[in-house]
Amino acid sequence: MPNYQATADWARAQDAADPLRAFRDEFLIPPHEGRDSVYFCGNSLGLQPRAVRDAVNAELDYWGELAVEGHFKGRLPWMDYHEYVRDDLAAIVGAQPGEVVAMNTLGVNLHLMMVSFYRPTAERPAILIEAGAFPTDRYAVESQVRFHGFDPATALIELEADEPNGTISLQAIERALAEHGSRIALVMLPGVQYRNGQTFDLKAITTLAHQHGCVVGFDLAHAVGNLPLQLHDSGADFAIWCSYKYLNSGPGAVGGAFVHQRHATATLPRFAGWWGHDKVTRFQMGPQFVPTAGADGWQLSNPPILALAPLRVSLEIFRRAGIDRLRAKSLQLTGYLEWLVNHQLPDVLEVVTPADPARRGAQLSIRVSGGRARGRSLFEYLMEHGVIGDWREPDVIRISPAPLYNRFADCLAFAEAVRAWRQAG
Repeated sequence: MPNYQATADWARAQDAADPLRAFRDEFLIPPHEGRDSVYFCGNSLGLQPRAVRDAVNAELDYWGELAVEGHFKGRLPWMDYHEYVRDDLAAIVGAQPGEVVAMNTLGVNLHLMMVSFYRPTAERPAILIEAGAFPTDRYAVESQVRFHGFDPATALIELEADEPNGTISLQAIERALAEHGSRIALVMLPGVQYRNGQTFDLKAITTLAHQHGCVVGFDLAHAVGNLPLQLHDSGADFAIWCSYKYLNSGPGAVGGAFVHQRHATATLPRFAGWWGHDKVTRFQMGPQFVPTAGADGWQLSNPPILALAPLRVSLEIFRRAGIDRLRAKSLQLTGYLEWLVNHQLPDVLEVVTPADPARRGAQLSIRVSGGRARGRSLFEYLMEHGVIGDWREPDVIRISPAPLYNRFADCLAFAEAVRAWRQAG
């Protein structure tokens, strides 16, 4: 275990030695009473990169100066704008460029993917999800089951936790597939479970599910920009994500989708849109839809330029920082935060996220001893004192040190704020 210390001098020394420390200055930190707040909510909404304002204003200027000609002129012509984020997005998720596309939002993309990849039959109607899945996923899969004429009571299989603190082992997934695999059309699991912060082994799950003839998709909302991913090598059929969390692309930001290369030219049912038509013949305005090969073929409409500009800025920051270097720092920050909780505050807090660093990302889900009322008291105290995390019912505070802008000093500030609340109570 590293030689952690709960002192300001130690935290400052670690931050001074951090090779990624300069990236913090590229973000706007919300102020609190004349100083920076301590922001741990990048798992919910990432901070604004300073360069975003100029990037959006540049597109506004092109619109004003060029009007419709902005589609073909300017530094980044709008006709191809979604392609300007493709390579960096592929690098973030470990995919080939043609396997990813920035489009729509997570819920929309999930439905579009299920149109193609959830093809239930009377013999194989079921979808496997985790119990307590994020409502976006839960509502979407249930509505798809009903849309296809099946009953969620029998066609929606919810995988119950089999480990302490509500986490799910790979063995539990294996058992569920052994029992239900012949009935399961789609396995739809998260990359990181939003409530407890557990990561899932995408490749292992895909391998197991494919052995039973199941299609596999992942919701990577809490994984993209948080963990190094290898989507292509995982073999997953598809994945979807949002970009407003660790990718720092703004509220309601453009989401993304991955479709494995083996489906690039497959004849799959889909909800077709003009912008998904083959780029070479798109403007011939023919009546027959000819999909673009790869993930681009699932696009419906032309890309929202003003919404894509922040994503382009954020991905450029990630390219310079490097996802592997960010992961290394993340392990250090979250490890320090965990140590502070376990060694300084064990009478107050309990970490429910897996202790194994390989089974978690940046997020620690923390339960406050004494029940919900006491937990809410601490959460509200932290917010009032500029330590910003988020609350998840019934009793969890999520604290997520994002390595692009969080510091060891922030982790220590959290622990000191909890101590102050304890002493005041």
